[in-house]
Amino acid sequence: TSYAAEERRGEAAGGPEGKGRRPPAAEGGKWLERMRRTFEEPTSSVAAQVLATVSILFVIVSMVVLCASTLPEWRAPGDRSGEYTAESVREPSGIIEAICIGWFTAECIVRFIVSKNKCEFVRRPLNIIDLLAITPYYISVLMTVFTGENSQLQRAGVTLRVLRMMRIFWVIKLARHFIGLQTLGLTLKRCYREMVMLLVFICVAMAIFSALSQLLENGLDLGTKNKDYASIPAACWWVIISMTTVGYGDMCPITVPGRILGGICVVSGIVLLALPITFIYHSFVQCYHELKFRSARYSRSLSAEFLN
Repeated sequence: TSYAAEERRGEAAGGPEGKGRRPPAAEGGKWLERMRRTFEEPTSSVAAQVLATVSILFVIVSMVVLCASTLPEWRAPGDRSGEYTAESVREPSGIIEAICIGWFTAECIVRFIVSKNKCEFVRRPLNIIDLLAITPYYISVLMTVFTGENSQLQRAGVTLRVLRMMRIFWVIKLARHFIGLQTLGLTLKRCYREMVMLLVFICVAMAIFSALSQLLENGLDLGTKNKDYASIPAACWWVIISMTTVGYGDMCPITVPGRILGGICVVSGIVLLALPITFIYHSFVQCYHELKFRSARYSRSLSAEFLN
């Protein structure tokens, strides 16, 4: 039959003429490709969707445990100071944390094994974030084990808390499963020039308005001195919250020239921020439609492959 002929041609391709080639119909290659799709492409199969759902649940649980572990009510009676000790690992929250870390570690190892290009896998931003989120846990556990309950652990307490807080990067793992986060990342990558332009606008306006506000509110003898504007760095805070129209109210000008300058600062902020944000918005819409089209095309190709 034609199928047998194709099979014989495939076997012949693995001979001297096809040396170095991996037959696409090889069982090992099929298994690795199936595993790669299951772990890397959440919509490729039912198993991939189930795996993605489980991964999302682990991320949510780990974030809930991270937030709850900072509450005094969730700490052990002898651990109200928030120090990370060996007892913390044996608490229920520590056990849940260890289970989540075990899942993320196993997932990362399997994805590395089944990846086509190991170097490209290591260079991907999401995989780097995974490594940054997983590694601190093992470092903190090793530091706890080797230092024990002594003064060395107390000195390392700040470092341990910083390492534990790096688990917040696990939230970015959701970018693999939600097109909105992928769109945001792609938009920031394409619009880095606009982002730099926006940063330059803010810095220039901040330098000008902070210097003028410090001069009008504190530098000149206009009958009263506003201590909140004692220096230009202190005035920078007022400028940034005014330009973004946040206005916390902790600082405000009290002189007439200062209030006039504040109004100009607010209007200037609206105009300066709107200019580059327009380009960023259009890029975001374009990236979103591209990713939606790519996802739909990939789903159609998978459906056709399944039917064939």
